[in-house]
Order: sequence, then C-alpha cells, then structure tokens
Amino acid sequence: MATKGYLIDTNAGIDYLAEAMPEKGLAFLDGIIDNGYSISVISRIELYAYSKLTEQDKESLDIMTEQASVLNINDEIIEKTIEIRKTYKTKLPDAIIAATPMVYGFTMISRNLKDFKNITGLEVVNPHDL
Repeated sequence: MATKGYLIDTNAGIDYLAEAMPEKGLAFLDGIIDNGYSISVISRIELYAYSKLTEQDKESLDIMTEQASVLNINDEIIEKTIEIRKTYKTKLPDAIIAATPMVYGFTMISRNLKDFKNITGLEVVNPHDL
C-alpha cells in the first residue's frame, strides 16, 4: 500500500533522475522522494523501457522503484480507467496512470499537462512550473 499522497508520472521520474528540471522542481521532488511516494505499474514499465536508458540510469531506476510503492492495476483502477477513456478519449497507458492517483486520492507529479489537464478530479503538479 502506498505511504504518501503523491504519484510520480513517468516523465517526472525521467526528468528527476536526469536533473532536467528547475531547482524548485528538484527540491520539491527531493522532499516527496524523501518522505515516500508511489508510481503506477505503467510508469515502472515505461521507465525501464526508455530507449536511452544507460546502465547507470538503470541502477538509479532500481533504487527509485525499490523505494516507491508501485501501485498495480486493481478493479477500482480498471473501472476508473474505463470512465476516463470513455469521457476524455485518453490513451490507455495515460488513462491507467491518471486513474491510479484518482483512486488513491493522490496528487500526480507530471509535466505532461496536455494529456491530463482536462480530467476532472485529477490533481496534477508540474515540477517545471514551481
């Protein structure tokens, strides 16, 4: 079970590991990571499938995913995903990722506002805008 109220999206995880975000965003994520966080099982898959992943990146990802609560797909997430897909025509992986924090009452950390901004009930923080 997840321990804190934040779910880190795939792109935010990549940006954090690469230190490719403003200092305020890095500091914000440092605090979240230090205090417990979650990722969707879909983000775990996407992170490890990243085509430019180096061996050093993989080691960092191993640490990041070992420290995270990896949230698997359950019936409630499936139902919320179906609702999101029907209502917003969101791609399946993004719909699953969006459904996950909604089911758990978490805030999602993502720079991908385009795919998530119109989903009612989903709270998203862009670490690049802090």
